[in-house]
Amino acid sequence: MKDMTAANLRSAFGGESQAHMRYKIWADVAEKEGFANIAKLFRAVSFAEQIHATSHFAVLKDVTGAFVVTSMAGFGIGRTKDNCAGAVAGEQFEINEMYPTYKNTAEFQAEKNAERSFLWALETEKEHAKLFLKAKEAADKKQDTSFKKIYVCRVCGYTHEGEPEGKCPLCGAPREKIEVFEC
Repeated sequence: MKDMTAANLRSAFGGESQAHMRYKIWADVAEKEGFANIAKLFRAVSFAEQIHATSHFAVLKDVTGAFVVTSMAGFGIGRTKDNCAGAVAGEQFEINEMYPTYKNTAEFQAEKNAERSFLWALETEKEHAKLFLKAKEAADKKQDTSFKKIYVCRVCGYTHEGEPEGKCPLCGAPREKIEVFEC
């Protein structure tokens, strides 16, 4: 694997791993503040971020050794409305800067598995940003979201509100590979 793509995969792995844990923590905050559905959204997206981290790590299966990993990560535990705003900002960074650059580099370096892993994460982060924006708007009004169910593909992490039509719209995984988070 080319060095630049491998470094990008390590950075993405670090960022997704931190997002996974940050969203679990923020879910607990939302629950304590009485936002049960926003808490479930944070848990669903946390699960998706774990899938992205696992995908990036799996692409690196032949790369061994210890590496310093630099990745963008938001810190702080605020109120739910602030945590939702932080989540939107983090997802937008991945959408607008990180994943397009990483995907283009992998494509240029003919690293097809890395390119696919970055594409799956990029397309999913777009959905995360939309969902967190809805959650922020509700929390700003001191209300919970009206989400009924959040669906997460266990293969690619694709996350969306509403019943999927058969298979995953991103990776084509069958319906039985889609996890349901009841809100």
